[in-house]
Amino acid sequence: LQATRQALAAGFQVRALARSATGIPFSNSSLEKMQGDALKTDDIEEALVGVDAVIQSLGVGLGELIRPVRLFSVATKLLLEAMTSEGVKRLISVTGFGAGDSRANISYLQRLPFQIVFGRAYDDKSLQEQLIKDSELDWTIARPGVLTSGPQTDHYQVLSEASQWRNGIISRANVAEFLVRQIQDQTYIRQSPVLIN
Repeated sequence: LQATRQALAAGFQVRALARSATGIPFSNSSLEKMQGDALKTDDIEEALVGVDAVIQSLGVGLGELIRPVRLFSVATKLLLEAMTSEGVKRLISVTGFGAGDSRANISYLQRLPFQIVFGRAYDDKSLQEQLIKDSELDWTIARPGVLTSGPQTDHYQVLSEASQWRNGIISRANVAEFLVRQIQDQTYIRQSPVLIN
């Protein structure tokens, strides 16, 4: 929702694909709400028609964390195939601190509880990241720390070097600002920075 709001405010035409798209609590002449499923190829392909860039943000409920998680990797595999087929090159994807090679930067005190609670989801997010990195797309992976509902401040850190990566908090609004900026900014193409306040 935050990325949709901010993309509209920045003057972009937005097509929002989600199972709950019709429940988006605002309307705009530049917003197309498309109810669909990130696990259905037909829905993805329809959503990509005429699109220049994709912001991918997936999530699972807390109750799903106790079972094997495959949403991130399966949905991403389908998206990558569809983007390649449709000729859409720009992908901005949200995973999280602890996915992929950032996991090595989790502190020893946090590592065990992180693995117990989020391990299944982040194992799949790591696979998601590898699929993206193996693609020929112009990708950026955003790895926010712990998300909050705080305000947009535009004062946050983009940690692009592995030696800088650490956990922290960041508002969803600030993450959305970064995502929307990447639509045209090429600074972080083929990079996976960590985002914290």
